[in-house]
Amino acid sequence: MRFIVGKTEETTSVFLIRDNDAYDLTANIPEVGNDLSGLAADPALRKKVAAATDLGAVVPLGNIIPALPLARPGSIICLGLNYVEHIKEGGYDIPDYPALFMRGPNSIMPAGAPLVRPICSEKLDYEAELMLIIGKGGRHISEADALDHVFGYTVFNDGSVRDYQRKTHQWTPGKNFDNTGAVGPVVVTPDELPEGAKGLKIESRIGSEILQSSNTGNMIWSVAQTIATISEYTTLESGDMIAMGTPPGVGHAKKPNPRWLKPGETVDIEIEQIGICSSPILDEAEISERQAAE
Repeated sequence: MRFIVGKTEETTSVFLIRDNDAYDLTANIPEVGNDLSGLAADPALRKKVAAATDLGAVVPLGNIIPALPLARPGSIICLGLNYVEHIKEGGYDIPDYPALFMRGPNSIMPAGAPLVRPICSEKLDYEAELMLIIGKGGRHISEADALDHVFGYTVFNDGSVRDYQRKTHQWTPGKNFDNTGAVGPVVVTPDELPEGAKGLKIESRIGSEILQSSNTGNMIWSVAQTIATISEYTTLESGDMIAMGTPPGVGHAKKPNPRWLKPGETVDIEIEQIGICSSPILDEAEISERQAAE
């Protein structure tokens, strides 16, 4: 199944996408709720949705303004250094344990919303990533069972403020500026994709300029390995989100000059069979000026 959470004139709803049509699940199956948290946690509810034949009138996809798939996500855990060529372009050694960091909820926003370049830096970078949403939680999950814990996959742009990322050995500052991590808009259940979402083309673009182009089959740590590794130290819960790292081609590594995101541009992150996450770039100073004028 394919889902999008979004706003129409009435309210925020969960929509089921079939072919190029959308159906308002929130209106027609009220127990679904206004985001994907209910479906992620309840296999029986997912079966009910899959079997439903009367889902009301078609809603044009163009009329839906994307919202976050989860209004209040759980832990947002991100994996760095998961593609060998990206590791090399950053000058790192290939690690023998995943480089993991956390994002806070204020750092993420829905696809289509502005990705904000902060006042204090012009070194805003893009990172195309596969993201998964946990359905069934657990601790000490085996690699063999790990994929049973995935509710769905979506697209993530791990926008990074590079000079702040490198101020300390911990990446937290550069990865947690407000409104720098775009999520969505479509969430696809595992049955629609190759096992572990492996072998999918992943790309970032600005207009016709291709910034990154790779394949999720090039990840060092698979989805199953990553879930198993994370669950060694923490209990994963339904609604947690895990970002799977970015391939080579990021802006800070471009030669001869870095390629930073600029206000007025729109960056598109696309993963084959999942969708496109588009984000217009806006300067925080411009936002502040508008707010002051109001």
